[in-house]
Amino acid sequence: MKKATLFFHRISYLQYPLMLIALYFIIQPYYGFQDALGYINKGLVFMGLGVTFSTLQDTTKTQNKLSLRIYQNPTYARIFIIVMIALILFFLVVGLIGLFAASDAKLSEVSLGMIVMGVGMIGMLKAVFEMADNHRAGE
Repeated sequence: MKKATLFFHRISYLQYPLMLIALYFIIQPYYGFQDALGYINKGLVFMGLGVTFSTLQDTTKTQNKLSLRIYQNPTYARIFIIVMIALILFFLVVGLIGLFAASDAKLSEVSLGMIVMGVGMIGMLKAVFEMADNHRAGE
């Protein structure tokens, strides 16, 4: 079982190149390229994939002291979880509405990117629950 855990932990590092690719697409419209919505869609898709890969990391460890402080304090962890749920609902609801209501193909593409981002964040929410349980202070 340890080999499988180590394997998933290692492939979780794919989140970093995926996030860099997302950043590349997100900043493209600032340099005056014409297809801003297309770039935003691609950025959201790669960001959603990056978030999905980040959920494969070991939830018994945190990456920085700020995360540890949030997860150790039940109030902060609860607030963080509520904010994540709100973001997930935002991405999914706006994405689904846009997907079915948008008459423009570009807006439909961005809506699909928002859905991918929301689905990726659902996996992250599960990891946040696990991290909050693993790092609760006093246990």
